Amino acid sequence: MKDEILSRIQKRFPLVAKPFKVIADELNMSEDEVLSILQEQKKNNIIRQTSAIFDTKRLGYISSLVAFKIPADKIDDAVKIINSHPGISHNYERNHDFNIWFTLGVAPDSKLGLEKTLKILAEATEADDYIMLPTLKLFKINVKLNTTGKDEKKEKVKKVIHTDIEMTPLHHAVVRRAQYDIDMVSEPFKNIIDELEIDYDKFFSILQELQEAGVMRRFASILNHRKAGFSANAMVVWDVDEGKKGEEIGETAAAFSAVSHCYLRPKYENWPFNLFTMVHGKTTEETNGIIADMAKEIDSKNHMPLYSSREFKKVRIEYFTPAFAAWEEQYNK
Repeated sequence: MKDEILSRIQKRFPLVAKPFKVIADELNMSEDEVLSILQEQKKNNIIRQTSAIFDTKRLGYISSLVAFKIPADKIDDAVKIINSHPGISHNYERNHDFNIWFTLGVAPDSKLGLEKTLKILAEATEADDYIMLPTLKLFKINVKLNTTGKDEKKEKVKKVIHTDIEMTPLHHAVVRRAQYDIDMVSEPFKNIIDELEIDYDKFFSILQELQEAGVMRRFASILNHRKAGFSANAMVVWDVDEGKKGEEIGETAAAFSAVSHCYLRPKYENWPFNLFTMVHGKTTEETNGIIADMAKEIDSKNHMPLYSSREFKKVRIEYFTPAFAAWEEQYNK
């Protein structure tokens, strides 16, 4: 039952007062049994975090994927500098001349902005070169590892239609609180509603509003890929036509269940790849097999899998905290 529970909490986490009771009833188990399994998975670091997953852009943050070219003997020092920025959520070493790949976000009230922040990081790390790869088109972002082995090879990717929302102080308070990991207890949201002095109905209605507006992507558990047995994860980059055809190709790539992220990004003279897909598998052979299947359906001039050799950082950005302003004050000399 462990794999079924892990699959369930990645896909549709129940937003009710007692979510684990709902899961237990679905699987003909007791709530205590479900909690015991999840507490063990949390203790063993299989479950990385269970929380609201917010859309950085919809919260007013500006972000981009970035690749640095760092000499091998300077990587360790460079990584410390890069990771010191609170807007760095992911940072990996990958098998390419552009060897350090990270995502960088800056706050809505940033005095430096994205490009100046990036320039400061490039100078501080003594990068030989770098490219900024912002999202031009998002086709999919949905990390769901196939823990049961029963997921279909393809899935239907829903197109998100955003509705307008007026972000009140209470909405911001819910975002600040719901972005953090919940405890695996019978009523995991009790401390949040007590702290905010609201009831469950109000809390869940605000989360629903945030999701309908696209501010919250979903509420779910994220697993530690390697701990969960998915140790062969590749960022596969493709050189595809831009424009309408590129969008059709992106939708084709996003339909593969093993693809968690799919974006169209800009090309450069020193970087001809514009379609980015994150592909997850338990072994290199499995992942390469998925990539080969994708290549049969994707009209590309060339493609290349970039496997990560080291993971330096993988966290959620903490929204609406003073850390961003503090970093800019330190580095903006």
